Amino acid sequence: MRLPPTQPAIRVIQEEHDLLSAIIRGMEYFVRAIDEGGKAPDAKVFRAMLLYVSDYPDRVHHPKEDNYLFARLHQRSDKVDDALSRLESEHRQGDQLVFELQHALTRLEFHGMKAFPDFKALVQRYAQFYNGHMRLEEDVVLPAALQFLTGADWNDINAAFQANDNPLAGTDDKEDMQQLFSLIANIAPPPVGLGPEA
Repeated sequence: MRLPPTQPAIRVIQEEHDLLSAIIRGMEYFVRAIDEGGKAPDAKVFRAMLLYVSDYPDRVHHPKEDNYLFARLHQRSDKVDDALSRLESEHRQGDQLVFELQHALTRLEFHGMKAFPDFKALVQRYAQFYNGHMRLEEDVVLPAALQFLTGADWNDINAAFQANDNPLAGTDDKEDMQQLFSLIANIAPPPVGLGPEA
């Protein structure tokens, strides 16, 4: 269920989910194309997608959810504690799944199609995992946040989500990720991106 973006943080979360969903759909498309006998896309496209799903959630998206939105919601109500605990755990699990995907892609590069079934299964598992994760946030957590958080809570949360820079990295992570997303769009062949036909 897509909420109207009554708070800037909700708009940012939904936009970030849309970007991540686009990357995941691209990964699924490439797997489907190979499965149907198409030419394997250049591995650099997959690697760029994996870099995006590895770096963007961990450096930009998840810390703001955990440290601001989820933390405040834990303080205001216990009604969604189970959902929040699951999401926080999934934030940590995502790293392992991306590592497994990177390893499976390397095996595919070295061993060819005999390694494809494992890679396909991992892409499907990751897509199911992340799509379920985003649905739980949008269907359960965001409505609860609108119900239980105060105006002061939203002021802090909105400020965090609208800030682009990560003081630990000293760089504009959101801009870096937007550039990576643009790179993926330009090297991926249609219908995923704007690059040359595979």
